[in-house]
Amino acid sequence: MSEPLLEVENLRVRFPTANGPVEVVRGVSFALGRERLGIVGESGSGKSLTGRSILRLVRAPGKVTADRLRFEGKDLLAISEYEMRQIRGARISMVMQDPKFSLNPVMTMGEQIGETLAVHGRLPRRQIRRRVLDMLEAVQIREPERVYGLYPHEVSGGMGQRVMIAMMLIPEPAILIADEPTSALDVSVQGEVLRLINDLITRNGMGLIFISHDLNLVSQFCDRILVMYRGEIVEECAAGALEKARHPYKRGLLASVPRIDETRAELPVLDRGAWAGA
Repeated sequence: MSEPLLEVENLRVRFPTANGPVEVVRGVSFALGRERLGIVGESGSGKSLTGRSILRLVRAPGKVTADRLRFEGKDLLAISEYEMRQIRGARISMVMQDPKFSLNPVMTMGEQIGETLAVHGRLPRRQIRRRVLDMLEAVQIREPERVYGLYPHEVSGGMGQRVMIAMMLIPEPAILIADEPTSALDVSVQGEVLRLINDLITRNGMGLIFISHDLNLVSQFCDRILVMYRGEIVEECAAGALEKARHPYKRGLLASVPRIDETRAELPVLDRGAWAGA
């Protein structure tokens, strides 16, 4: 059996408060191979912070610790910031949830996508432009030549999110961390983007960490699923076995999803008091 691309053991994230330190990610452990791993849970469960911690994007006063955080044999918590910059963006990429806060307002779309290739690949300018235009087409952006020269305030939220996806996919990283990557896209474009991500994973042997609130999407797109609640992984299962979930929190999440043939007058609300210690 091949070695995993990423090993995470006892990952913890703490932040200081007036009442003492608060642990928001508590002992998360998993391994990622060349597969599609989904992480689901409600807002505040620690999904995004787990992804950011892998890339060392949790800044002071936050503190990240782990018994093991290794990527391709390298200890990500022990290497220098210079070494981490060689990995971040090139070998491990992350699609952020909200492009409004992730895109540089004074750089055009084309410049921002091409910057990754310029920094990590050192390709000729003409070749970078061609690859950027090809990637804009791949994420279903019409008139890529025009969009290439636009600034973030000149595009819609959905287009900005597609630009973010293009920016993270263009260096063809070993691992892609996708934090709600299709939340601002309509269903047809969402399907095209997911097919693009899947093609890259299959062709290049990538690993994917797919963070989402959408249980149905994760179950259809991923191979394995981790369910997080209050900073912990409460259950792990194969994506095809999602309906057989045992933990009360996961059962509650599934029950709260509306169905096309819905007959219930009200969707159930999670009763955390009955199982919070389960």
